[in-house]
Amino acid sequence: MRHRQVLAVATVALFGLSGCADRPNDLDTYYDDPAPTPAAEPSQPSVKPQANPVPPSSTRPPAPAAVSAALLTDEDVAEEEVVPGEGKVSGCLTGLTRDTSRSAAWSYASGSTLEHQVTEYTDRDASDVVLRADCDGKKLTLAKQTGVEIQRAWCDGTTCTVLLAKGKLVSALSVTAGTEARATEAAKRLLPTVAQRLRSA
Repeated sequence: MRHRQVLAVATVALFGLSGCADRPNDLDTYYDDPAPTPAAEPSQPSVKPQANPVPPSSTRPPAPAAVSAALLTDEDVAEEEVVPGEGKVSGCLTGLTRDTSRSAAWSYASGSTLEHQVTEYTDRDASDVVLRADCDGKKLTLAKQTGVEIQRAWCDGTTCTVLLAKGKLVSALSVTAGTEARATEAAKRLLPTVAQRLRSA
């Protein structure tokens, strides 16, 4: 009887072991949990780009109407046979504030340059600004323009600068040429037009 019990236990154990034979006997992976099913990533809301993005508005306020009216235009300098160029502030123009101002620049075929700048001073008279202007070079005497409170001019090397004042506006003309004589002649030709613009502002 005991022999039959031992045989039955051995048979059960054998069948039990054979039931586990379909799983690889790898101790490194035998007790590992099954690989988790990757969770679906949450869908991101689609954002359509703006067709015409609005550029940020400029923090600099537009120039007052009087400043724009006193500034030379392409038509005003057409007889000089110049083309629009990049402004390079030089001479007396470097000492003028540019907070409420506008400027325009042109270039001659010879390489000479012309720049005009109009500045409005809200805290003082323009004549005071011109009187206090300390410009390098020698003083230049030009024909007195009517309707202008004060005018002064200098030539520093081959750059000649003219400052005109009326009310709160300072009109500054700067010409740089190959020689001082050419710069002076250009300033003389343009001075009446600059004064006319200032009077009408």
